[in-house]
Amino acid sequence: MNLILCGMMGSGKTTVGLKIAEISGRKCYDTDGVIVERHGSIAEIFARYGEARFRALEKEIVRELTEQDQLVLSTGGGLVLKQENVELLKNNGKIVYLRARAETLCARLQGDRARPLLQSSGETLQEKVERLLAERAHVYERVADCVVDVDEKTPEKIATEIVAWENKE
Repeated sequence: MNLILCGMMGSGKTTVGLKIAEISGRKCYDTDGVIVERHGSIAEIFARYGEARFRALEKEIVRELTEQDQLVLSTGGGLVLKQENVELLKNNGKIVYLRARAETLCARLQGDRARPLLQSSGETLQEKVERLLAERAHVYERVADCVVDVDEKTPEKIATEIVAWENKE
């Protein structure tokens, strides 16, 4: 059974995933990291081929990784918005939503130039984050087997909470 982390960009999925892997002895994969490793920067993929191409690459990576077992998967913020990805993930995994307030996300994302969805003009960072959170939070909550609030917690504390929850399951 895999453990899958979902949530907004800046919620700590990658950092927490690595901590969980450290605690549990599992391998950790970041879906965005795998895409970057194989296809180049996400910003470049978006610029050259568009978001649709990026989402197709995400699905390809999910299909590949979900064939393995006992992994920790940190997903891109939009990955679970596609029902087919959720079905693949749930076939052999439990999904944990790392829930963060908009203020926390903005503080963590301030100055981040690597995320294409933050680069659109006409909105402040706060407005973008609040809009994306409003669009996505209900989906994250619906697909999650467990919701963990991450505000004002260390990655170690969050990882320990998730491992304790998983061990009870």
